[in-house]
Amino acid sequence: MKNSSGFINENYLEYVKKISPKTKEIRTLFRSFWVGGFICCIGQTIRLLLENFLGLQGDELSGFVSMIMIFLGSLLTGLGVYDRIGKYAGGGSIVPITGFANSVCSPAMEFKTEGFIYGTAAKMFIIAGPIIVFGVASSVLVGLIYYILGLFIL
Repeated sequence: MKNSSGFINENYLEYVKKISPKTKEIRTLFRSFWVGGFICCIGQTIRLLLENFLGLQGDELSGFVSMIMIFLGSLLTGLGVYDRIGKYAGGGSIVPITGFANSVCSPAMEFKTEGFIYGTAAKMFIIAGPIIVFGVASSVLVGLIYYILGLFIL
C-alpha cells in the first residue's frame, strides 16, 4: 500500500494492531441497546404519567417530557453519574435526548473555571454546536426545497 509520502511502514501497522485493544462488539452492542432502550422507557413512563395524571396532550406533553429528560440528563451529568453510564453503554447513552443534554452540560462544567463568558458560555456548545448548526442548516434547506416544489406544483 502507498500513502502520500511513499510506502506505509508494515511494522508500524503490525505494532498498532498488536497493542490496540480488542473490541467485544456483541457485548458493546448489547449494553448500548439495553441502556438506550431503558432511557427511552423512562421517557415513555414520564410521558404516560403526565398524560394520565395531568391530562397533558399533544405539543404540551412532548415539551414537558423533553424538558424533564433534558433536566435529568443535565442533573446526572452534574452529579458525575452520566459519564459512568456513557462509559458503560457507549452510544446507547448518547442517542436519546439525555445524551444531548450531557453533550451541552459537560463542556460547560469543564470550562467554568475560565469564567462565565469565556468558559461556560463559549465552551457550552463545543460538542453539540456542530450538530445544532448542521441540523438547522439542513432543515432550512429541506424547507426551501419544499417551498420551491410547492410553487411548481400549484
